[in-house]
Amino acid sequence: MRKIILLLIFITFSAHSQANRFTGTWSNENCKDCSKKYILKITMAQSNNKIFGTAEVISDNAELNSGIMDVTGHVYVLGEKAQITMKTKNGLSAGATLYVNENVIEFNKSGGSDVIPRDVILTKLYE
Repeated sequence: MRKIILLLIFITFSAHSQANRFTGTWSNENCKDCSKKYILKITMAQSNNKIFGTAEVISDNAELNSGIMDVTGHVYVLGEKAQITMKTKNGLSAGATLYVNENVIEFNKSGGSDVIPRDVILTKLYE
């Protein structure tokens, strides 16, 4: 009986994490109340608990442009939180924590270079 209950709990967690909530293209360009000094655009694909993709910071100020960055990371067990690392072609890197809720991601920089903004709310543009 215990084995069956544990198996059901495991299947529930596995099915919940298969939602791939982080997959898609996310950006802050449609934010009405946000500062428009920069636009952060991230395209990610989630497979089980791994994340791969690209990101770019676009700005009128040439110093704030990042170019294309590689994104790698992992999703935590319940699938609502992820830790990612973004690396530029120049070797600069920065880490961030992502929290997803429906079609919104809260992006919090956790360290690294100043290539990316500190806190941003991203909305899903498309899958």
